[in-house]
Amino acid sequence: MIELDFYGTLVAASLVLLLGRGLVTRVGFLRSYNIPEPVAGGLVVAVLLLILRTFDIEVRFDTSLQTPLMLAFFATIGLSADLASLKKGGRIVGIFLLAVIGLLVVQNAMGIGLATLLGLDPLMGLLTGSITLAGGHGTGAAWGAVFSEKYGLASASELALASATFGLVLGGLIGGPVARLLIKRVQVPGCSPQQAPRLPKGFEQPNKERSITPFSFVETLALIAVSLLAGNLLNGLLHGTAFELPTFVCVLFVGVMLRNGLSALGLYQVFEREVSVLGNVSLSLFLAIALMSLKLWDLAALALPIFIILAVQALVMALFAIFVTFRVMGSNYDAAVLAAGHCGFGLGATPTAIANMQAVTQRYGPSQIAFLVVPMVGAFFIDIVNVIVIKLYLTLPFFAAV
Repeated sequence: MIELDFYGTLVAASLVLLLGRGLVTRVGFLRSYNIPEPVAGGLVVAVLLLILRTFDIEVRFDTSLQTPLMLAFFATIGLSADLASLKKGGRIVGIFLLAVIGLLVVQNAMGIGLATLLGLDPLMGLLTGSITLAGGHGTGAAWGAVFSEKYGLASASELALASATFGLVLGGLIGGPVARLLIKRVQVPGCSPQQAPRLPKGFEQPNKERSITPFSFVETLALIAVSLLAGNLLNGLLHGTAFELPTFVCVLFVGVMLRNGLSALGLYQVFEREVSVLGNVSLSLFLAIALMSLKLWDLAALALPIFIILAVQALVMALFAIFVTFRVMGSNYDAAVLAAGHCGFGLGATPTAIANMQAVTQRYGPSQIAFLVVPMVGAFFIDIVNVIVIKLYLTLPFFAAV
């Protein structure tokens, strides 16, 4: 057993990012299919650790930094959210939310249907549907406990975590290829020689240089720290009430209020350059730690019927993104980037969605609409609508009889 402490884990995560950058730069396949750098590097390390485990060598990381990094990323999402811009994009957000709800319904119907055909408990089908795929590890763990305690489903929590892990891996792998396929059908917006190139906004192109100063950097760091503190306090106040929300949603909400409240009062204008730099660093390190610490042997332990269900769900996600998300969002370049993002949080998590879109926009050009819509829907609305969809499915007759 090899255990890395906080500093060792931070070094390992940094090396994973450098490995991912080198792989994507040198391997044409990864570059062509827009595989995010943290995903490329993290999966290589996860596979190496799986091989080491066959020789009875196990490496454990200190993942205490993972949650703060995730929360810092969502704080920067909130600090980037200009309500005036969101108001302009209200119709687009609404249309995308409807597409997201459609996928939740399809995922659960597919999971339940396949579980029934394979002779499994329908609850397993629901657990391998939107609970773990669109919901991720947190939602999966919560509902896994409910299914074990209330419905007597054995090993529900273990199944939930393994399914969520499967989704996280596939969500980071299929988004780029889906976008590549769709971009072949559309015109990629270019910049004419007469147009001055603009600085990238938000998270669109993480590798572009941004002019910052030490003082403004510290100001932004302070805003993120306030968002983390206030978000955690808000989460504590809402805990156990009908309005309880995941911590990252509370942090994002505080970030939105900070940015727009300070602006409305004329006290401070958030510098998006610094927000995007700190957000991209947090996102990259979070994904690196999450992926390099994946226990791939948990996926290998999945029973064949469950693995079949999850493989079909991944295929359904890709087809849904191509034939539904892309079309309802306008069948253009922005729609292709949105489809890549939908693959990310439809199977994994919002950070995976952002990484997918960054891999696309870094190569083909920015998409302000995608980076406006996906963070708000993927971080804000999906948890709420997912709970509603899950509870509606649990009212079906064959669940009531369980």
